[in-house]
Amino acid sequence: MSASTDKMTVGFIGLGIMGQSMAGHILAAGHDLCVYNRTRAKADDLVAKGAVWKDSPGEVAAACDVVITIVGYPKDVEEVYLAPGGIVERARDGAILIDMTTSSPELAQRIAAAAADRGLTALDAPVSGGDVGAKAGKLAIMVGGDAASYEKAMPLFDAMGGKIVHMGPAGAGQHTKMANQIAIASTMLAVSESLSYAKAAGLDQSAVLDAIGTGAASSFLLNGLGPKMVAGDYAPGFFVHHFVKDMSIALAEAERMKLDLPGLTLARGLYQRLVDGGFGEEGTQALYRVYTQMTGA
Repeated sequence: MSASTDKMTVGFIGLGIMGQSMAGHILAAGHDLCVYNRTRAKADDLVAKGAVWKDSPGEVAAACDVVITIVGYPKDVEEVYLAPGGIVERARDGAILIDMTTSSPELAQRIAAAAADRGLTALDAPVSGGDVGAKAGKLAIMVGGDAASYEKAMPLFDAMGGKIVHMGPAGAGQHTKMANQIAIASTMLAVSESLSYAKAAGLDQSAVLDAIGTGAASSFLLNGLGPKMVAGDYAPGFFVHHFVKDMSIALAEAERMKLDLPGLTLARGLYQRLVDGGFGEEGTQALYRVYTQMTGA
């Protein structure tokens, strides 16, 4: 499906749990890579493999044909793209800008408009799959924006992802990711409640997961994160505080569309308890902590 296999000069900004692996796949695919991260040490492994360090997002943009970002929050996205000396201001003529952060659809539209004013194109391309998908190069990538630029960027998406879909104009990728996060939010409630019920009934929770994990209840969250809940393994594949951010964006969009989402509202409230309790840096499976606290299990 790739439109081209030509070598590109790619900038990658944001080398966290997922960005580190994603950038590594681009480098391994043979593209020239420039990198920036607020904590420089996180770039050391990539630099050792041939990536070039740049001192700011603007310097990355000035040196690259394509710029990819995956940072924390919408405010971070806005800063790296739209601040004076940032990506949009300093990008090369004709560059493609790809934000893979889960962020606001409205902000994606503003970045695309600002890019167009400079003769650039911007894609919003959030991902799903967590650290496991990032390491395997099998992320789901949901893309909004210019169709021709999407085709040009396909070799890069192919390096990082398994399922890659162009969803529509600017902002459509972010709206699709909101739908994804909404589905995850209520499923995490269901898995936590299922395991809480199994424990209260005196069942072996691992045996329950084995029994129901191939039936109608089967899902990545049940089979992948359920065992971690049982084991008390809350190491992050995706941070709780980032999930709360995503749910807050989704609820704001739902309110704008006059849509009532009670399941999502409940999930955000329970996850906010984790943040308030100091567990925001744990993985999303830490929701089970809330249920053990409520049941005293």
